Amino acid sequence: MNASSGPGAPGRDCALCPRLVAFRTAQRATEPAWHNAPVPSFGGLNARLLIVGLAPGLKGANRTGRPFTGDYAGILLYSTLIKFGFARGVYAQHADDGLHLIECRITNAVRCVPPANKPETPEIRSCGGFLAAEIAAMPRLTAILALGQIAHQAVLAARGQKRARYPFAHGAIHALPAGPILADSYHCSRYNTNTGQLTPAMFEAVFAELKRRLTLS
Repeated sequence: MNASSGPGAPGRDCALCPRLVAFRTAQRATEPAWHNAPVPSFGGLNARLLIVGLAPGLKGANRTGRPFTGDYAGILLYSTLIKFGFARGVYAQHADDGLHLIECRITNAVRCVPPANKPETPEIRSCGGFLAAEIAAMPRLTAILALGQIAHQAVLAARGQKRARYPFAHGAIHALPAGPILADSYHCSRYNTNTGQLTPAMFEAVFAELKRRLTLS
């Protein structure tokens, strides 16, 4: 597993967000064997593609300690990464499955699990400094993929850009000043796929375009 906490990553007992701290404390009491802490990024800092999700899922990354691992969103994400050559191995829904990322790193806009999977604006803002530091520490970063509008907005804030100039839209590719490019996709959540908001074909089309651009650059 090529995991990395990254520069300036939150510590296990990060106290920036009181609501998330209280929820984390309750989860540690209920499920002491789970990760129940800020989830570190997955993949190397030398990667060219950074994927940014929303926040750890309660029974997914918050349980396993690896982004998008242990819930439905990870099944679609990692199978797509393997298909397009951004990962190798077998995704087995746990952090020790031996899956290895290639030229790819995965993180979240908010590192701690939020109640009802819904982080609040101050929590997104508090975690923004970690995302900004992570982006700055990736010397070969060429593209960022935001999974959902909140991740998209968090990336823009981390890069000091205004939302109005770069509206979120599935499949959109935004050329940010001084790079990297910012690509958008609907989040690969079970809700979005069950409702047809996002199909596997739509998701794969985003990765096909990213693969093409990364190959050409």
